[in-house]
Amino acid sequence: MKIGIDARNLTASFSGIGRYLIEMARHLSLAGHQLILYMPSPPAQPLPSDFIVTSRVDAPARTSAIQRHIWGQITLPRQIAEDKLDVFWGPAHRLPLSMLKTVARVVTIHDLVWYYHGQTMRRSGWLADRLLMPRAIATADIVVADSNATADALHDVLAVPHAKMRIVYPGTTADVAANSTTPSLPKGLDRPFVLFVGTLEPRKNLERLLMAYAALAPELRRACPLAIAGAPGWRQRNVADLVAELDLIGSVKVLGFVSEAMLDSLYRHCRFVAFPSLYEGFGFPIIEANRVGKPVLTSANSSMIEVVGGAGVLVDPFDINSIADGLFRLLTDEPLYETLSARTQPNAARFDWANSAQKLVDCFQQAMAQRADRT
Repeated sequence: MKIGIDARNLTASFSGIGRYLIEMARHLSLAGHQLILYMPSPPAQPLPSDFIVTSRVDAPARTSAIQRHIWGQITLPRQIAEDKLDVFWGPAHRLPLSMLKTVARVVTIHDLVWYYHGQTMRRSGWLADRLLMPRAIATADIVVADSNATADALHDVLAVPHAKMRIVYPGTTADVAANSTTPSLPKGLDRPFVLFVGTLEPRKNLERLLMAYAALAPELRRACPLAIAGAPGWRQRNVADLVAELDLIGSVKVLGFVSEAMLDSLYRHCRFVAFPSLYEGFGFPIIEANRVGKPVLTSANSSMIEVVGGAGVLVDPFDINSIADGLFRLLTDEPLYETLSARTQPNAARFDWANSAQKLVDCFQQAMAQRADRT
């Protein structure tokens, strides 16, 4: 199968969607499909060495939001027509509005942040999703959702018929840093610690997490520091200022963006991951922690209940006391901790990239059959 992929998300620092795109493309390639990655500018990081793909990178590079939008609606459709694809896949909420009628098209929708928590987004991102997501859905033959929660939201908010949607969970990557030297942990993390992973932006709820952590007894904080791993995002108060205001300088370690090898090491050495996000379409840190046997504190909303299964403690992300209670339980209740830990790897095993890629191929085939019936 000849598959075209909108790979614009690889032109910025790799986020959860970038990782999703990389892993899906890798496993589609391993299954023998011919892939063409379309990008408006060069990738921010070198593509993995085991990638067997063709890349079409626009020149000159289109780097602004407006330029990327124009590229996606004018240049990209022309390139798709030239390459005579079987199917075109938009892995993150976008499809060209005009394509050859013979080309099947599939779009993946990860979340509806723009609708539920638009105030946490950049204005440009909010506007683009609000305007372009419904059009991509209308254009698509098949709509892929990351979770049942996202599919239900699409039905409720945008009236997308369930018959048009397919649920394809992302996977979890085994041995993330298998070919890397294990790095030393940062200073101060030589004992059990709580780990937060995520872009530093309001939807990740870091401010409430810090306030809940500050409510713990000082001796508990000294015994188990909080490590924060993630690149700076948008509309987030300066984390160092928050830490200082809450008198947490001695017990909170702000690590910034970390390498894949370091992230893997942090997951393996932490006591648990704290991920009380306000809203997620999936939530990669949940299964990344579970993969190495670590339970998770996460939110009782959106997809997180679905993804964590029984391998974590659920809290109300808007209630600081609820978050603090969850932290306390995971730090002090050893029988609970052992019970949850035993569930982690079976839960993570539900999410496998090879299975995900095959289910996505099934979606492509269904889209191609529908397109053939209409043309």
